[in-house]
Amino acid sequence: MNETGKRRRAGLTAICVAHFLMPFMMSAVGVALPTIGRELQASALQLGLVETVYVLSASIFLLAMGRLGDIHGRRRIFLTGLLLFAAFGGILALVPSIELLIVLRFFQGMGGSMVMATSFAIVVASFPPQQRGRALGIAVAAVYAGISCGPFIGGWLVSLAGWRTLFLLCVPMGLIAFAVARACLKDEWAEARGEPFDLRGSLVYAASVLLIVIGASSLDLGWPGWICLATGTAGIVLFVLLERRIRHPVLDIRLLTGNRVFACSNLAALLNYAATFGVTFFLSLYLQVVKGMSPHQAGTILIVQPITQALLSPVCGRIADRWSAAWVATCGMALCALGLGLMAGLGTDSSMARVLALLLLLGLGFALFSSPNISVIMGSVAPRHLGVASGLNSTMRTLGMMTGMTIITLVFSLKMAGQPVSATTTGPFLASLRLSLLVFSALSLLGILLSMGRVRPLRDNQADRTSTP
Repeated sequence: MNETGKRRRAGLTAICVAHFLMPFMMSAVGVALPTIGRELQASALQLGLVETVYVLSASIFLLAMGRLGDIHGRRRIFLTGLLLFAAFGGILALVPSIELLIVLRFFQGMGGSMVMATSFAIVVASFPPQQRGRALGIAVAAVYAGISCGPFIGGWLVSLAGWRTLFLLCVPMGLIAFAVARACLKDEWAEARGEPFDLRGSLVYAASVLLIVIGASSLDLGWPGWICLATGTAGIVLFVLLERRIRHPVLDIRLLTGNRVFACSNLAALLNYAATFGVTFFLSLYLQVVKGMSPHQAGTILIVQPITQALLSPVCGRIADRWSAAWVATCGMALCALGLGLMAGLGTDSSMARVLALLLLLGLGFALFSSPNISVIMGSVAPRHLGVASGLNSTMRTLGMMTGMTIITLVFSLKMAGQPVSATTTGPFLASLRLSLLVFSALSLLGILLSMGRVRPLRDNQADRTSTP
């Protein structure tokens, strides 16, 4: 292997370490929340904010960080994000109060957004087109590996040495990724260097997403949640109108209106994440409430899906290098729609073999969809827009997750009527599960149509890239 190939692989390794660390911390901290609550005397609302504030921060900054990467250099933003994430991880391990923990998680989320907004763009810029799908598949597999390992390693660390060790782990892992990336990633990849940064548009976007996330998580409160959701949606409309009028926007709307492949791929990603994010939530309750499993037993079953995705994502990325990535992603979306539809039929007498088979099917479907879809998105724009494309794709993931949870909240309000999920409310819970998963399956079917809409233009993908503003 020549020196360039070695450097590419080492850089990809650094990105994979970062990709593992971010979701690992999300899932591991979730396991540690009860222990954190007891030690810091936190309320249920405060414990929820530990996770919500992190996701909120990432949602707010993803698009802006992608644009800053295009202007000032993606390597610089990526490395800065790693340092921030590691530094705030170390500080979080020392906090004396839950209030300070919540505030610092916001800033750690900012560091995470800098990493996730630039990492896929760096992979695309580093690897030639014939190797891009496989490289993206490996990077995506690292994300799923982090999700899979978080509950197990996190639970073990918390039991052995306390919850603070989770945050301390950010320091060595972040610094290792920083050192390797700094040594092996030599280019800055700043094709939009010299262009001004659209601060006004970024602030409008951030405020809108903030209101949408607050509203979606507060729908159970009634009209205040709906007002926040409606105001945030109106803010997004205002953001689009503002971005159409300036020369150097934080998001060039022409990427969505004039690039059919880019628009359809991002909307397909939003629908796919909205459709699949709630599966773990529902199955965790189903296995524990309906099937009577312990949390540990349920976690062992649920890990099947992310492990399947982690193992198959590199393979699916390689397939996308050899055949049409759009067709591969469309097949993945179809498998997701099928799996969700079949999962809606789960009942009290469903066997564990059926549950495992459905999780394997969804894992395969998502592996076929995810990295090929990212490859299509990143390959459909000019190099100067790679950072924005990477940030927008990550934003679609976050907003898709919020959409999925909003649907679940509405269905629970309709079917459960405020009752808790327990052995005595199995009937309404299963009705909620069926309705939600059927809605999610319908979203996947809509995603198939969007995914199919980009297949024909991909034949002229090179023309799209050169003509994209």
